Amino acid sequence: MKTLIKSFALALSLGVITSAASFANTNPGTRPAKAVSYKTGIYSTPYGQLNIALDKETGGAVDVRLKAASGKVLYTQHLGKNERNFRVRLNLNELADGIYQVEVSNGLETTTQNVTISTQQPQSPGRVISIN
Repeated sequence: MKTLIKSFALALSLGVITSAASFANTNPGTRPAKAVSYKTGIYSTPYGQLNIALDKETGGAVDVRLKAASGKVLYTQHLGKNERNFRVRLNLNELADGIYQVEVSNGLETTTQNVTISTQQPQSPGRVISIN
């Protein structure tokens, strides 16, 4: 009798999982058809530029966003399911000092990289020698 109850419970739970999976596939916007893996390289240049390199698998989409600390999206790029590589150089010279975020998302997972912009103030010499 215990074996019959366990088998029934297992069959019922598999039916619920199958129903949930088919429900998610029939409702657009709930999940992407396929979440793909990706690799990113994000680095800055001494000239106030931010380089973003992304390599991904085909079959799923990936979104790249640059956001301000307030949440405002300053840059966005959508990579379709057939694209594999993406390279961009963003000029950040016009942005105010502060913390910004680069978000890369495949629909299920999102990676976030903080970018800090700070203006270096010129330094005066520590000692001045003058001749009269």
